[in-house]
Amino acid sequence: MANGRVVVPIEDTATLRATVAHVAAAAADGDVSAIHFVYLASWRDDDPRIDDRRTTARDLLADAADWARYDLEDADVSENGIEIETALIAEDVYLFGPRQYADRLHTYADEHGIGTVVLDPEYTPVGNTTLLQPMEFELASTPLSVREAPVDRPSRRERLVSEITGPRFATVFGGSLAFYLVLGDPTYPFDLVTGVATALVVAISLSQVSLDHDPTLRESPLRLVRGLIYVPSLLLEILKSNVVVARVILSPSLPIDPTMTRMRVLVGSGLPVTTLANSITLTPGTLTVRARDADLYVHTLIPWAREGLFDGGLERWTRFVFYGREAARLPTPRERDDCAVLQGPDADEPMPFAATDGGPESDVDEDGDRR
Repeated sequence: MANGRVVVPIEDTATLRATVAHVAAAAADGDVSAIHFVYLASWRDDDPRIDDRRTTARDLLADAADWARYDLEDADVSENGIEIETALIAEDVYLFGPRQYADRLHTYADEHGIGTVVLDPEYTPVGNTTLLQPMEFELASTPLSVREAPVDRPSRRERLVSEITGPRFATVFGGSLAFYLVLGDPTYPFDLVTGVATALVVAISLSQVSLDHDPTLRESPLRLVRGLIYVPSLLLEILKSNVVVARVILSPSLPIDPTMTRMRVLVGSGLPVTTLANSITLTPGTLTVRARDADLYVHTLIPWAREGLFDGGLERWTRFVFYGREAARLPTPRERDDCAVLQGPDADEPMPFAATDGGPESDVDEDGDRR
């Protein structure tokens, strides 16, 4: 394996143990002289309440190292002859896309003189969409040698069973059934039967997509209560925005200023960022058009809506719902300098959409004018 030094990015997967065993076996055969297990963090250091996630990552790294040492000992290989290292990296940025994961992995490998990456075939660091193939594609442009661990992957039937069991399934099923019965008549047998059938389909299809981790008896009820507190506040914001936008539209001068903006948010990934993006869209005058990494790209119709967006009211409420009152006190996007105008004379930076999609860098210059 290249220079005998390998790096193995890890996540809690069904094939992680087998991947570690494969790398240890290669070390026992003399093909590997150093094994580096790394956990690429998908959070930023100032994210709210990340201590539990960081602890879980470090525990997983320790487990992987222990497994490797056990396998080497079982193969009668001296541990002193094989270097085993662990590292938690990339805590300073959000890593949502495969290119960012590949760049950080390449940087780590370069710093430690590593020539080979061994990938777990079920590696899914950002939720439920496997990044293996995109990461292999991105790593192909680096000097690193990339190998997929030749281990048995769970069958489709095993995956389906895992998807339709556990707290996630129960939560999505219960929530879907309750919503269905609120819209229908819970005393009508037909609604009960069709509600159960519909909730089953939703839970089977979306339980692993809707939630990126298992709900807990401690946090989930608190989040539900905080969510119920948030709903009236959101409705008030919608009402205020309706009045302001209606006043602008009815004004003879029509003082609108359509502008694309960017806002880097500190709410975490998955359900929290989805909640924030949809809350912004529900508020008249703002429309979330894209979510990329930790950035939300929002179209604002009037300056009032843009200023309110940068003041971070909805972001604070989202942090409150998912992380509590302490997290809601974090600085706003404006205070963090995590926001920018992408169009017009006040543009702070060009729009990145074309470059993101593989096209030219941008068709908008630094002044916000089209080239």
